[in-house]
Amino acid sequence: MADITPAELHQRQKAGETPTIIDVREPWEHEEGRIVGAQNIPLGTLPEKLDDLDAWKNQEIIVHCKGGGRSASAKAYLTQQGFTNVRNLEGGFQAYTAAGI
Repeated sequence: MADITPAELHQRQKAGETPTIIDVREPWEHEEGRIVGAQNIPLGTLPEKLDDLDAWKNQEIIVHCKGGGRSASAKAYLTQQGFTNVRNLEGGFQAYTAAGI
């Protein structure tokens, strides 16, 4: 699945959509700033949270981190585990906030 730009995500949120967003940053990073509605599941804990995410296996999941590296790893991992519609937020939280969103 193609990644998503901060502008596209913002537009969808503005239209009232509530996509499933997973923030794979550490809890302290999530506390400093977050995308509204994002669930914080740090990358290192993703394997143990798979059962909690099973209901979304065939639904769109948007993953993000600070700059896009950890979330790219999360996307690859979830895809390997059978998730069919995982998208990485291009540029991560930094790009999302830099865009004035």
